[in-house]
Amino acid sequence: MAVKTEARTRVADIRPFRVEIPEAELEALRARIAATRWPEKETVADQSQGVPLATSQALARYWKDEYDWRRVEARLNSFPQFITEIDGLDIHFLHVRSKHEDALPLIVTHGWPGSVIEQLKIIEPLTDPTAHGGDASDAFHLVIPSMPGYGFSGKPTTSDWGPEHIAAAWTELMRRLGYTRFVAQGGDWGALITDMMGLQAPPELLGIHSNMPGVFPPEIDKLFQSDITGVNDSLGSLPSDLSAEEMRACEQADFFWKHAAYALIMGTRPETLTALADSPVGLASFMIDHDAKSLDLIIRAFAGQPGGLSRDDVLDNITLFWLTNTGVSAARLYAVNPLSFFAAKGVTVPAAVSVFPDELFQAPRSWAEQAYPNLIHYNRLDRGGHFAAWEQPQLFTQEMRDSFRSLR
Repeated sequence: MAVKTEARTRVADIRPFRVEIPEAELEALRARIAATRWPEKETVADQSQGVPLATSQALARYWKDEYDWRRVEARLNSFPQFITEIDGLDIHFLHVRSKHEDALPLIVTHGWPGSVIEQLKIIEPLTDPTAHGGDASDAFHLVIPSMPGYGFSGKPTTSDWGPEHIAAAWTELMRRLGYTRFVAQGGDWGALITDMMGLQAPPELLGIHSNMPGVFPPEIDKLFQSDITGVNDSLGSLPSDLSAEEMRACEQADFFWKHAAYALIMGTRPETLTALADSPVGLASFMIDHDAKSLDLIIRAFAGQPGGLSRDDVLDNITLFWLTNTGVSAARLYAVNPLSFFAAKGVTVPAAVSVFPDELFQAPRSWAEQAYPNLIHYNRLDRGGHFAAWEQPQLFTQEMRDSFRSLR
């Protein structure tokens, strides 16, 4: 892979960045897709055994014969991109300033199996609200970094780049950009990193937003993580005074942990996943099997029934992983993480929560109020899932405007 950056003169420099993938790499990708050796069809009529063979084959056909990487490459290069070194590691980020100078700075963090591509649809509505149904007072200056080991950021060679370190690095990034006040948002890994920013509470941080908030009481969260096989009957061990909403969240978390094999192998044996660096179709199948609702969206997209995500959306992200060879380096983040995604962390800075109906769980208001005692916004949406900014950019944009309005 080839990229262009300007020569740096000192560690704290911020260097402009452009993506320029040689055509030979795209030709090699298509050749590898064509050479895929396929397994037999699954023996069930649903997705209970994983990604259906028909979906993987439809994805491969479109990827090889019709997909155009240059389209998304041009889209990425239409926004200002940069590289800066923090704690010895290169960090790639988009930095899009609003034309409204009093805009609120916002750093948005993606998750796995994601990248900055998740956020491309929200850049213009958030930075230029007057052109997208909002007021000038809704404007944001956006910073969208690639996590270490993901996309065009550097790949850590040590095991100390967990969520707490990334959170501190994001604060350093915002300071380096000259922001003396800012807010932060995240989902998936981004939610955990944003929680850590809230816990670290640097003086510049006005507040946070999460679309996968850490709200579970820690003792309940531990029940599910210790019962992945189901032998400990975690649901039967819950407190008897849970509300119906809290019980539903527990059932959803229990289901997730019993179907999160991808997270387990990345968290324990990431280096075993060599196939993610060798087979583009293998990488794709692994990445799209994140959760049942998201896989449903993707299955429909490749069956000609898009809703929320298109075929190009899905392949833009997968192709970025392939071209940067970050399947394994991204997986290592799971192996160095000591923290729970779902448990409350003790965040006391102002916090906002958006609950999307197809997220891994729907955070109960009661738990959100306990986890974030300075809760400034809580809203349950009528559509959208785990990749909210990507799937429902209009709803997500409005949530950002509503969530942070009181902090301006």
